[in-house]
Amino acid sequence: MLKKCKLIAEIGWNFIGNITLAKEMIDAAKESGADYAKFQTWSVNDLKPGPWDNDGRLELYKKAELTEDQHWELKNYCDKKKILFLTSVFNKKYFSFLNKLKLSSVKIASMENNNVEIINEATKNYNEVFMSTGATTLSELEILSKNIDQNKFIMFHCVSSYPTQPENVNLPRINHLRKLFKRVGYSGHLKGVNDALASLNYNPEFIEKHFTIDNNLPGRDNQFSITPNEMKIISNYINEYNNINLDKGIDMQNIELDVHKNYRNRWSK
Repeated sequence: MLKKCKLIAEIGWNFIGNITLAKEMIDAAKESGADYAKFQTWSVNDLKPGPWDNDGRLELYKKAELTEDQHWELKNYCDKKKILFLTSVFNKKYFSFLNKLKLSSVKIASMENNNVEIINEATKNYNEVFMSTGATTLSELEILSKNIDQNKFIMFHCVSSYPTQPENVNLPRINHLRKLFKRVGYSGHLKGVNDALASLNYNPEFIEKHFTIDNNLPGRDNQFSITPNEMKIISNYINEYNNINLDKGIDMQNIELDVHKNYRNRWSK
């Protein structure tokens, strides 16, 4: 019997600063069977110069940045809806505020998994630390395996390509990660649900998928995020996965006795 996999709805900044919309996404995530509604904690003031300055992303970042009060509002709303609030943290200094939210878990995104200060703060303050491993070399993973609390960290297989094409999803990497890390999960960027369903064959503790209620909302992430109906497909499959795979042996089951006794050769007098 496999341990039941938990499901993370990565809302991120898909709500583009509209808190009412963020709450609608939380509602939809809960109703679709997600265990966590995940956001992101960063400030445009800390953003380094880059291509986002000229391709329209900066304006979206400005709209989507969560204030401290909005963090509290969304966390309290998640509590009310009985879904866990989760966030990715992108700078050590944000922990001074986030720790006040009394979360049991926090996420470290792939692009920050070499940030020793964030890793140390997360280790010190949280029961579970989710860490993505996209765009991370084997040597970097080996270093991480020696420098993290293996009982506390869940290392997510992730491919940092948005969206990821099927031939690049590389689910067998989960087994490679398991050789280095005690606990593993999957964070997928394939459009749709097939990668999430297939990943269950590798027994991840968690599956994370980008989540929206409308693929036509602004921003790249909304375009490849899964919708509530798709999230429900994953949730239902997770709930049935263990039962489907129960080993009943090679012999006939008791539920088949009637067919065995009364229906065999019934058309032959």
